[in-house]
Amino acid sequence: MQLIRKFYHYWNQKFEQFVLFTVDVIYDRRADRGTLVYARFLQILSKLFSMIVQIRLFLYKNRVLRNQPLGCLVVVVGNLTVGGTGKTPIVEKIARTLHERGRKVAILSRGYKSKPEPFYKVCWRLLTHIDAPPPKVVSDGKEVLLNSESAGDEPYMLAMNLPGIPVIVDKDRVKAGSYAIKRFGVDTLILDDGFQYMALKGQLNLLLVDKTNPFGNRQLLPRGILREPIKHLHRASYVFLTKSQGQDDPKLESLIKQHNPNVEIIECAHQPKFLQAVNNGECRRELSFLEGKHIGAFSAIATPESFEMLLRKFKAQLIFNRRFLDHHRFSIDELSDFFRQAKDAGLDLVVTTEKDAVRIPKDFDPGIPFYYMRVEIEILSGTEDFEEAISRICFPNKTFAFNRLVASE
Repeated sequence: MQLIRKFYHYWNQKFEQFVLFTVDVIYDRRADRGTLVYARFLQILSKLFSMIVQIRLFLYKNRVLRNQPLGCLVVVVGNLTVGGTGKTPIVEKIARTLHERGRKVAILSRGYKSKPEPFYKVCWRLLTHIDAPPPKVVSDGKEVLLNSESAGDEPYMLAMNLPGIPVIVDKDRVKAGSYAIKRFGVDTLILDDGFQYMALKGQLNLLLVDKTNPFGNRQLLPRGILREPIKHLHRASYVFLTKSQGQDDPKLESLIKQHNPNVEIIECAHQPKFLQAVNNGECRRELSFLEGKHIGAFSAIATPESFEMLLRKFKAQLIFNRRFLDHHRFSIDELSDFFRQAKDAGLDLVVTTEKDAVRIPKDFDPGIPFYYMRVEIEILSGTEDFEEAISRICFPNKTFAFNRLVASE
């Protein structure tokens, strides 16, 4: 049994190394000969992927495949690229704002990297024709019912930070939306990471673009980070420029307007707020606490550079750092090894992201101060457009009537 575990651990490490290498190729972080050969191979796959994307969009556009309305307002939040746009804080801000203004909101998520239904149960269900299980209720608005492993990192984070708002997980988000309407009586569904999910008809498409790396090398997966071509910016109702430092980027805005001339652009920053002790809700520190401290950091997110940049921004001395694959689920051995090295290096504390903190076992003892950085969205420009978007959701009939009155004048 021990030999099998060692074998599994060895190949799991090799696979992660290969995936990390692939990520480096996609983001053009390497330039050696082997990388160029592999990049050309990925480029061939990108062309095949592009054909599939175009065919799928054609089928929906021409009603061969049909999207389904659910009789309530559906707000889609998503992006053209994979990972790294800071989507979860945007979803949190929109959901909280709508909830505070009287809408009955539920969040629908596919629950990426959540614990799947066991294979034997799937087989038994198919053989016996038993109905599929209902969607997972991460939060019923009153309490959080699942952990991050069962729910997925982002749905669990949203559930923890949004009391009063149900969070539902299912790959079939038409089914999840119907369930949310029947069980919780909601009138607004927020479709998290749903720009490519066309089976559910959305009324507002909020598209996020990472200002620090908008479209990568402008190639589709797997050679680039695009899920669909840049020209599909035309499907957006509003574009949110995320991770902004407040500096104008006329070239990027011109590109967006080229594909969607009438779209409103809302610029926002992911603003660090405080340090929160992991697994200890009562211990909180101001960000100034980082200044001059010798710290360690680790993260398993799509763009770790942005997190590390924030730590340095607050004048922390980042001595010991480790990056894992996005959504990596930490083992006790990995955590113990990391914190042992951190203590041996004489570090003052260790910092991770909020998304990574939800994957830390509740009973894990780090041995040194351990915090996550809480980040929230701040609108830098386009505040009036953001308020208009919220009004279109909260008062759709009044907004429509107002726009018609303005147009007639």
